[in-house]
Amino acid sequence: MGNEARWPVVVVGGGAAGHMAAIAAARAGRRVLLLEGSDKPLAKVRVSGGGRCNVTNAGLARASGTAQLARCYPRGAGFLRQVFKTFGQPDTVALFASLGVDLHTEEDGRMFPVTNDARTVIEALQAAALQAGVTTRLRHPVRSLETHDRGWRLHGPFGALDATAVVVATGGSPKAEGLAWLGQLGHRIVPPVPSLFTFNIADRALRARMGVVADPVRVRLAGLGLESSGPLLVTHWGLSGPAVLRLSAFGARQLHERQYRLTVLVDWTGGAGEQAVVRALAQAAADHPRKHLANTPLFGLAARLWLFLLEAAGLPPVKPWNELGRRGRDKLVAVLTNQGFEVQGKTTFKEEFVTAGGVTLDEVDPRTMESRVAPGLFFAGEVLDIDGITGGYNFQAAWSTGHLAGLHAACRPA
Repeated sequence: MGNEARWPVVVVGGGAAGHMAAIAAARAGRRVLLLEGSDKPLAKVRVSGGGRCNVTNAGLARASGTAQLARCYPRGAGFLRQVFKTFGQPDTVALFASLGVDLHTEEDGRMFPVTNDARTVIEALQAAALQAGVTTRLRHPVRSLETHDRGWRLHGPFGALDATAVVVATGGSPKAEGLAWLGQLGHRIVPPVPSLFTFNIADRALRARMGVVADPVRVRLAGLGLESSGPLLVTHWGLSGPAVLRLSAFGARQLHERQYRLTVLVDWTGGAGEQAVVRALAQAAADHPRKHLANTPLFGLAARLWLFLLEAAGLPPVKPWNELGRRGRDKLVAVLTNQGFEVQGKTTFKEEFVTAGGVTLDEVDPRTMESRVAPGLFFAGEVLDIDGITGGYNFQAAWSTGHLAGLHAACRPA
């Protein structure tokens, strides 16, 4: 690339936050260069939501308080409260509508393009960047930054180039070493650990029920005081689904410290309570005295899962309800309300890898996304110590921080 004339704004990272920053800066009248290290910009957008792109969540339109946001963001809720005051979920919906991307809301609050195709979002962002005059260069990773002549000099395999303002939107890094170049600028880096992952469980009988969904389910981590409720999915490696992913996000650091070895307790009734379960079993025995246990699943549980739970309780599936007895009832109540599984590791979705950790938030101004340590340096997206639960929350943080970073980077005097 060589030493070109100074760019007013350089955005490092071509993901969701990077594109939003580049578009905002260019629309503010600045010449913008967007550098992406790979040949696949917007890679996470492409795979999000099973290829549909979960753009945001309708619940965030009402989550104006820190307490509400804290239920969506294990890290960064207070910081984002300030960010969302300037550019929040309604602004995101309006912006995408202006780009020709209308969104629809599903029952759980997740919002997708009406086309249910991530390419719609990708093409709209790339078209908006092009129309605004953003210059995009792929396969241009930035290796280091240094202050230079009242601005910045960026170094990489391309050589060096100068910028008045730099927006770093490189996403999360699985290892602290990947963020060391930012630490060298004086920023404190919170060591990254995985967030949003499934629990590996070596229970063949459970895994044999892969594909089964139970909703609602209450999941707890023994000894950690953490719990989550919602849909649970049985997979070929163990347990997943929103309830587990949410728990993995809030317990990210404790789980990492324990090397992902601990006990997870599952209440398949969703927290109905032991007495309610006892009454339900008594009612089933009264209504179906001669019917086999296997033929009468309770609490909306799938037949395959119900059979697994009977086996876990040591109950023959052909046992009639009127022969359950108190001992059998107590065993079934225990399994239904407090079944324990030994977690023996995690599985992350590599394409949608989310981290807890990054640039510490007390060194970034939430009103502008500018560094409090290095003027003219801005941050956006997951490179910050911000992460949300599954459901469009991480993208919303990316859109909002990216917009603010780009807008204020454009305000830096040339």
